[in-house]
Amino acid sequence: MLNLNINAENSDLTESLNGEEIIWKVLVLDSKSTAIISSVLRMSDLLRCGITMHTHINANRSPLSDVPVIYFVEPTRANIDQIAQDLKEDKYASFYINFTSSLSRDLLEDLAKSVAMTGKSSKVMQVYDQYLSYIVTEPSLFSLKLPDVYARFASAKTTEEEINSAADIIANGLFDTIITMGSIPIIRSQSGGPAQLVSEKLDQKLRDYVISTKYTTGPDYSQRLVLILFDRNIDLAAMFSHSWIYQCLVADVFKLESNTITIETEKDGKKTKTQYDLEPKDFFWNANAQLPFPDAVDNADTELKNYKEKAEELTRGAGAQNLEDLDNHKDDLLQQTVNQLPELTARKNIIDMHMNVLLALLNELKAKGLDSFFEIEQSLSDPKSRQRFLDVLRDDGNTHNLEDKLRTFIVMYLTTDLPSDYVSSVEREFAKHEEFNTAALSHIKKLKDSLRIRNAMVMNTYTKDSSNGSSQGNSGALLSSLSSKLYNLADGKISEGVGSLISGVKRLLPEKKAMPITKLVETLMDPNNATEESLKVTDDYLYYDPKVIRGSHSRKPKRQTYLESVVFVVGGGNYLEYQNLQEWAQQSTQQGNSKQVVYGSDDIYSPSNFLKEITLLE
Repeated sequence: MLNLNINAENSDLTESLNGEEIIWKVLVLDSKSTAIISSVLRMSDLLRCGITMHTHINANRSPLSDVPVIYFVEPTRANIDQIAQDLKEDKYASFYINFTSSLSRDLLEDLAKSVAMTGKSSKVMQVYDQYLSYIVTEPSLFSLKLPDVYARFASAKTTEEEINSAADIIANGLFDTIITMGSIPIIRSQSGGPAQLVSEKLDQKLRDYVISTKYTTGPDYSQRLVLILFDRNIDLAAMFSHSWIYQCLVADVFKLESNTITIETEKDGKKTKTQYDLEPKDFFWNANAQLPFPDAVDNADTELKNYKEKAEELTRGAGAQNLEDLDNHKDDLLQQTVNQLPELTARKNIIDMHMNVLLALLNELKAKGLDSFFEIEQSLSDPKSRQRFLDVLRDDGNTHNLEDKLRTFIVMYLTTDLPSDYVSSVEREFAKHEEFNTAALSHIKKLKDSLRIRNAMVMNTYTKDSSNGSSQGNSGALLSSLSSKLYNLADGKISEGVGSLISGVKRLLPEKKAMPITKLVETLMDPNNATEESLKVTDDYLYYDPKVIRGSHSRKPKRQTYLESVVFVVGGGNYLEYQNLQEWAQQSTQQGNSKQVVYGSDDIYSPSNFLKEITLLE
């Protein structure tokens, strides 16, 4: 698209321009497309494609009558009217119009009429439906960026018309995702909730597409991927859980959005924000985002040592005192060494950035005592953990982590059967903090009975895993050691090396276990290795094959093995489930059973943001 829809099959921006003269262009966006673009591209990427300026469609834009323009906007009447007005005013030399999703027939006719009325239709070079109404932050992670979907479906105040409208929007976003992937999937869906409504609408859209485009109608199961839709309530506890994974911690403690980490600090009453961009070539993030936090700290220390060794090797070989001195050497013998400087400097910048993020995480972990909540959630069925949580709630005197305490209690409440007197004791402790809003608990308590009935088999697996995890590895002792020794050393300069931070401290490596959604995905993708208990659950999932024009969901589905899947959660997703699915896929592949899983949702939430949304229901 940025290359005027030339070389669209080449995903490398640099290679796509090799051997071709760059055409300088203006890019016009709206709010939706800005979010789509900013999650994967930076200014340097746009410049490589010849984009000299990008601006909002509703901004006051000066004419550039000798420059072509690329519009990338939602297909709305307001945007079409603005494009027609720009054409009428000869604002640009030529017009390349791209819509984020499919332009309806009515709007297409409006666009044609508006363009014809200007008498300048020859300036309109292209009109494309890009099917890009979703946001990709990683190769296997996407979001539709639709806020408050869970609250909309869960609220008794939501009308049937609003529910259908929300389901239509989600189905449209999934349709765009599927069309981009280039393969019509088998659809499996949880029944009786929003996921079923979305899957029915998506099935019909894909069937219409198959008919209108004369898409191959043969089932061809061996090459098909499976799209699996879940309702958020299948494992609501996952939205509140504390995690020890680096990416999950960053998203929980700070703000992780559009591949930008935002860290807010306060000093002398003044709040400041620091932002760090996560580039596609960020080697440290790519290698450590899915690892436990202590491992990420350890690897940062290793990378820093490797950098210092490489820098010393270069300067010693060049006869210089430090890297800066290399720029002053003009001897041809030093040229090879000097040529390595940009890559080495870029690597150091990435290391420094993650050192700063890791140190900020350490400070927050210390301030909120997050290790305690993680440990408790790793051993939910252990009565000692319940007592420890109550002790922390009563005695730690920390009011900065009340939200974390509430989250841990919600996880405990949803996944175990707590004695009523214990629940009352916890609620009395929260009630002492009158300024703290615990309204979310009311919704959770209403849901508990229905969730217990609908998800009994799934949650039984969940609590059995928790029990197993607590009986192996003595996670409490490891975390206690980590918090007491690692935190005390965090005040030193992290740039001087972080090895001391974890010296003599065993890693907290929680028992690796599949979360409920991961277990269900495994059962649907690999039924031959699934338990009968899991198969009883997934056999009741709805089945749709959009390639078969009639009635594919009216018969009992055949148990089928799939190599690729798209997992979509209606009502909100999280990084913890994403990482758990990727871990399972990676392990399966390493064992010779190749699996690929793409994870998506209407939005990817931090636990704090989802808690706020739940609170809106009361």
